[in-house]
Amino acid sequence: MTKTIFLAGGCFWGTQHYLKQINGVLETQTGFANGNTASRTHSNNGADIVEHPTYEQVYTDRTGYAETVRVVFDPEVLPLKKLVELYFLCIEPTSLNRQGEDEGTRYRTGIYYIDPDDRYTIMDVFREVQHGYSSPLTVEVEPLETFEPADAYHQDYLDKHPDGYCHLPEALFEMARKANRKGER
Repeated sequence: MTKTIFLAGGCFWGTQHYLKQINGVLETQTGFANGNTASRTHSNNGADIVEHPTYEQVYTDRTGYAETVRVVFDPEVLPLKKLVELYFLCIEPTSLNRQGEDEGTRYRTGIYYIDPDDRYTIMDVFREVQHGYSSPLTVEVEPLETFEPADAYHQDYLDKHPDGYCHLPEALFEMARKANRKGER
């Protein structure tokens, strides 16, 4: 049995590379989540409405989409609680619409779930993390409304371009490789 969750952590190149290092993550895919599409019923407040956004459209910050990674994982190996705890280690959770040098609504942080029961686990971790900060966390926790995969160019970008831009430090990738292994924290 596998589970799926969608995690937005700034630029999806580094976020995907980080998440795929974690033992128990079976598959990752970069894409765009929870933006303005014609199938959504609420007002778009002047934002562009697009069915299948391109990177160029999302980059304008007018579509409402966040750069997001779809994560398929084995909950027997990697419980959701542990995955969410590790996710919080790769983001600055009090920074609104900014991670590293990347700025804009497309770089907001968010946890988007498809199983309503997952919200309880996510919110438990959220509250634990909040205790470590004096400022409120700005991480969205919402049901997944839309997800559109990014073009092939953006999939596994840092595997194809090891010297490519990334807002996350290399030490974080090493920590992720060791995380959730027997005998490791």
